[in-house]
Amino acid sequence: MREQTAKNANSRTRNSQSVNDRPGNDGPQNRRPLSDRTPTPTTVTANPTAAAPSAPTATPTNTSTPKATASVKATAPTKAASPAQSTPGLHVKKPGRFTSKVMNPIVSWLTARGVNVWGAQVLAVRGRSSGEWRTTPVNPLTLDGGRYLVAPRGHVQWTRNMRVAGGGELRRGGRVEAFRAEEVADDDKPAILRGYLKRWKAEVGVFFDGVGPDSSDEELRAIAAKHPIFRITTG
Repeated sequence: MREQTAKNANSRTRNSQSVNDRPGNDGPQNRRPLSDRTPTPTTVTANPTAAAPSAPTATPTNTSTPKATASVKATAPTKAASPAQSTPGLHVKKPGRFTSKVMNPIVSWLTARGVNVWGAQVLAVRGRSSGEWRTTPVNPLTLDGGRYLVAPRGHVQWTRNMRVAGGGELRRGGRVEAFRAEEVADDDKPAILRGYLKRWKAEVGVFFDGVGPDSSDEELRAIAAKHPIFRITTG
């Protein structure tokens, strides 16, 4: 009985060993848990023919230097000058403060009341810009049947207004005489200037640069352009 039992045990042992020794079976002693198994790494081989990403292409720019553009300065339109202002080198001798603020107002005041102050009268001419009456005392000259207005101080305001207005008024007291005016040419002035200086040299001689009634025609002609003269007619 004991022998039979021993034989059976040995037989089971051999069978167990034979199972564990089969090819492809590691057996219980040599089998590793799944957690200890390391997966075989997969090697990825880069394709040498694959094209690398291309860099962005720069857009060509115009590097040429722009041509300088000449600037044009706008000029403002100029106001048209009066005939007297458009002539270069006009002679004007402005009255002093005493004459403009004292003497002329006194003479004008007396003349307006009918007082004859050395033959003076009040000249009234429309302003060339405003159109309003402008007044100043003057000494009209009567010579060889003609009447003249001479400007001893040169191309002053009343002469410029006269060129535009073409006439004006002579006033004394309550009498008003309207007239038309025509400017005298320089070549015709010497005889008129001589007569004017004979009559009023003491009053206006200082404005004629030493030229007087006894000066030659050539000397009078030399200063003629400095002193406008107007022939006045009425009726």
